[in-house]
Amino acid sequence: MNGHQHTDDARASMRKLTYDDFLLFPDDGQRHELIDGEHYVTPSPNTRHQDLSVRLILALGNHLAGGRLFHAPYDCVFTDFDVVEPDLLWIADDQLGIITEKHVRGVPALVVEILSPSTRRVDERIKRNLYDRVGVREYWVIDGVGNRIGVHRRGAEGRLSTSLDLYSATGDLLTTPLLTGFSLDLANYFQ
Repeated sequence: MNGHQHTDDARASMRKLTYDDFLLFPDDGQRHELIDGEHYVTPSPNTRHQDLSVRLILALGNHLAGGRLFHAPYDCVFTDFDVVEPDLLWIADDQLGIITEKHVRGVPALVVEILSPSTRRVDERIKRNLYDRVGVREYWVIDGVGNRIGVHRRGAEGRLSTSLDLYSATGDLLTTPLLTGFSLDLANYFQ
């Protein structure tokens, strides 16, 4: 599977799917998402993906003094046509009102996606464009094969334009203006 699948209904009618359609997707252990009304399906994560996710949850969770941290599967509803399940997302204190009983309905401050071979194109291009369009403050793309984290920050011009590639091999540290004092040693993180 290539990580991207159109539903038969979408192909037949060429209409954009909505959140109501999303709610009808099967609970089949795969990640179902809508981006601009298009259905994307991603297989369950592999062991490396899960390991990196847990390590980041622990690092962030041990640092956080505010806001709320969530992990997949957890729906993030931006619009009726844009519903994603980021691997991790952090809601800042000034955004807590977007948390509902079922999901997040709004734009988190920080979104994190962990790449897999089937999600690389979607995460690095399609989701990056979505997160830019809706106003995510910072987007991290974690590459467990290359032991790299791509960091996309919202710049002065209002777009996710600031882009850094941090590597474990060069001993890089991940810091962010969103979380004062947070530092992730990539050599330890990717070990």
